[in-house]
Amino acid sequence: MIPFPVLCLARQTAAGTLFNTYTTAKTVINQTELVTLPPNYLTVGASFRVRVKGGLSNIVTTPGTVTFQLMMGTIVAWTSGAIQLNATAHTLLPFFLDLDVRVDTIGTSTTAKLLGMAELHGLMFTKTAAQTDAVNTEGAFSAPATAPAVGTGFDSTIANILDFWTGFSISNSGNGIQVYQYTVEQLSG
Repeated sequence: MIPFPVLCLARQTAAGTLFNTYTTAKTVINQTELVTLPPNYLTVGASFRVRVKGGLSNIVTTPGTVTFQLMMGTIVAWTSGAIQLNATAHTLLPFFLDLDVRVDTIGTSTTAKLLGMAELHGLMFTKTAAQTDAVNTEGAFSAPATAPAVGTGFDSTIANILDFWTGFSISNSGNGIQVYQYTVEQLSG
């Protein structure tokens, strides 16, 4: 088998903006560094890797959750689901998200779908609410925390902006994210 070369489709060349005090998910990537996939670019079985490295802040009392989303335009093509933040306050501590997605189906309207799984690292994440750093020794999580499933369908026959969004369950100036590194690599066909 001849290996398929890795193609870097997007990379962030400067630190992103610090976003806090919001709940509804929104883009956290510099707009000049997003990639637009042309119409009919995706093929069934094509694989992509999205790597996000940044700083995440959370509040101490009832910190809530954070959700990471891979977007095709305004459609949630993959979601981590709600990830519990721990009850120790943190200010822009490092987090790492490595997401691999595969094109499951292609087509018009809502027929194109991605299947993805991610590995998430960070001191601020826990499996259950009210945990603190002292009992939070794992630091590595699978995302989603459920059985992997295809995301919401989108139209792959039109141009789509591939984007990365984040949302918090609690709007507070102490809950925030800043992306320092972001890459999108095409791994196969």
